Amino acid sequence: MHLDNYINAVLRHRWLVISLTSLFMLAMAAGGRFITVSNEHRVMFGEGNPQLAAFDALEDTYAASNTALVAIAPRGGSVFTRDALGVVKALTEAAWLAPYSTRVNSLTNYFHSEAMDDDLIVGPLVEDASSLTDTDLARIESIALGSREVVGRLVSPDGHVAGLAINFVMGDNPDLAVGELTDYLDVMLEDARAANPDVDFYLTGDVVMNRAFADATRDDLETLLPIVFVLIVVTSTILMRSFLGTGIIVIMIGFVISTTMGLAGWFHTVFSPVNSGVPIIVMAISVAQAVHIITHALAGIRRGEDRNTAVKVSIKTNAYPVFLASITTAIGFLSLNFSDSPPFHILGNFVAFGVIITFVYAMTLLPALLSVLPLRARAGGFRQPVFFDRLGDFVVSRKTPLLWLVGLMTVVLITGVPRNVLTDSWPDYFDERYEFRRDTDFVMENLTGLLSLEYTLTAEEEGGITDPDYLRRVEAFAEWNRSQPEVGYVQAFPDIMKRLNKNMNGDDPAFFRIPDAQDLASQYLLLYELSLPFGSDLNDRIDVSKSATRMTVVIRGRSSQDLQDLAGRGEAWLRENAPTLATEATGLSVVFAHISQRNIESMLRGTVFAMALISVILVLVFKSLRFGLISLLPNFVPAAMSFGLWGHLVGEVGIASSVVIVVAFGIVVDDTIHFLSRYLRARKEDGLSADEAVRVTFRSVGKALWTTTLVLSAGFLAFAGSGFQVSWALGLLVTITIAFAIIADFLLLPPLLMALDRRKS
Repeated sequence: MHLDNYINAVLRHRWLVISLTSLFMLAMAAGGRFITVSNEHRVMFGEGNPQLAAFDALEDTYAASNTALVAIAPRGGSVFTRDALGVVKALTEAAWLAPYSTRVNSLTNYFHSEAMDDDLIVGPLVEDASSLTDTDLARIESIALGSREVVGRLVSPDGHVAGLAINFVMGDNPDLAVGELTDYLDVMLEDARAANPDVDFYLTGDVVMNRAFADATRDDLETLLPIVFVLIVVTSTILMRSFLGTGIIVIMIGFVISTTMGLAGWFHTVFSPVNSGVPIIVMAISVAQAVHIITHALAGIRRGEDRNTAVKVSIKTNAYPVFLASITTAIGFLSLNFSDSPPFHILGNFVAFGVIITFVYAMTLLPALLSVLPLRARAGGFRQPVFFDRLGDFVVSRKTPLLWLVGLMTVVLITGVPRNVLTDSWPDYFDERYEFRRDTDFVMENLTGLLSLEYTLTAEEEGGITDPDYLRRVEAFAEWNRSQPEVGYVQAFPDIMKRLNKNMNGDDPAFFRIPDAQDLASQYLLLYELSLPFGSDLNDRIDVSKSATRMTVVIRGRSSQDLQDLAGRGEAWLRENAPTLATEATGLSVVFAHISQRNIESMLRGTVFAMALISVILVLVFKSLRFGLISLLPNFVPAAMSFGLWGHLVGEVGIASSVVIVVAFGIVVDDTIHFLSRYLRARKEDGLSADEAVRVTFRSVGKALWTTTLVLSAGFLAFAGSGFQVSWALGLLVTITIAFAIIADFLLLPPLLMALDRRKS
């Protein structure tokens, strides 16, 4: 009775309702101007992330690892020519002028040390490239390709590609800094390409990745949103066969998205590629909710009811299921707050708000619009949905075979779940449409790897890094790393000391070894540091008190699993062979490599919480433990089936997979609620048998469930068009789950109900 009074009030004061909801929407939408997009990859990690804390400690001890790497590839082959070295030198000088740059390392300004009489001479490897003789070029090539400090970092082993590494200190506004310095680097390389058409240039590094993050976010917001909008409009028009009904959906979309994104703006939310899909998901869910109400109203009009009566009956019929579906969906998305990655908190919170505000508009704006606008259908032209009548008959007559068939299909697909391997590699976060990804692939294949392990190896006392015993232990660890098949480059402090020892002994190769005495090694190091010009110190390799050194281990390839395996073996080697140096590997690559595992562990808690809460709600709503438990099966099964299929076809899952279950569960439970609510009403209120209740349910809600499935699938499938791996993997997995969910709701849930609900009508 209260619901009847409410609906009558909304229809009677429809213009007032439309005016008030419009004013509310406009007030909320005004906040949209405060939304910002982040250039910083660190937004992916929570403050309590131990790998990030270790990485921050490394940067505090040595130097910040904000880097860009330029690969220079002469089409003639070798970089050891006058022209090629001239290009490297010119770019090196230009890179020093880049905003926020603090260090530039290249083949030409590599400070080579050598002995001259009793003096140590330290100077750049290349002074004036244009004046080099063939003998000079041969000498430079011999020194460069014979140096462990250069090969695999500043020049490729075959001498065909040179590297230019630039370090930056980002200042107080990293987002602004990333934009300024990447713009500078882009212009620098454009000028270099114009002046040197026979040389190819490639740009990568974590600073460039930050810019790619922002570009991917804008691309998703500017490209995918219109695509999803068009797909939803076309799909809704075809399935509902009502242009006006589709127009009302478009108005609903505008209100819901404006309100949701406006709230995000009022909270000064910073978006990233991970959560840029908020408006797309909200759009798809809002349409799915509206379709139930509009479809039911259109069916009433086709039966000959007047418009207001049809709207009233539709709201009365759908209010409870839509409310329940909204609550369960919101709970599913809110459980993303358990995630270890903050961008997922934003995704979950604002989608949950969008779902709730959709229900508010569905109970206010939507009935008012349906009453005001001339929604018409030919009286008496209503035809029963023959397809769903036949589908209901088929399911009833084949309930036992269907239980076995769907059960067997589920078991077969679930066998693929263990085949999934957890892996996350930041070079693979972007597809090849982005120049960053193409350039990164070239650099990894032709110059150096970009996944690395960083170690802080601590001596037993201040100044202890020149202790020969310490240096030998560090050297042994470096040699062990070099012997591993996946390692491409190792930068270790003992290499510098061995070179200095050789220099100070007349460049005799026999003295390329650790100095015999600590005080002698300390003198060598002091002399070397005093010989280095400004900006070329060793602060990124040794700490201020000279009690620890930094070792960098770069791996070939891009597998984060290989990185973690190598880190585990390295840490075990240290514990067994050099316990005083024992430490854990860190670095940006390590932080990314662990994020999937950490997120899955945190999301397991979120999944258990969400599913337990939703289960309790369903049991209370249906006032039956049996029906509450039955309703869970068609919601659990689709996620397991989709992960199994993914394991059979792909076999690799990353951070997106860790949130798919709760996202999908919150969405697919909606269809189960609508189906089960209609079934129970047919059993309790209409007094029908289980078989007849299933037939009536297919006839009543089959088309609406089919329509919402297509709309949601179209919305999430659009994510497959994203260039950001987390987004497209999430969209594809959720789409597959939604597809399996409709199979479960149509072919598994009804046979279960008929098998387990044997009470008399």
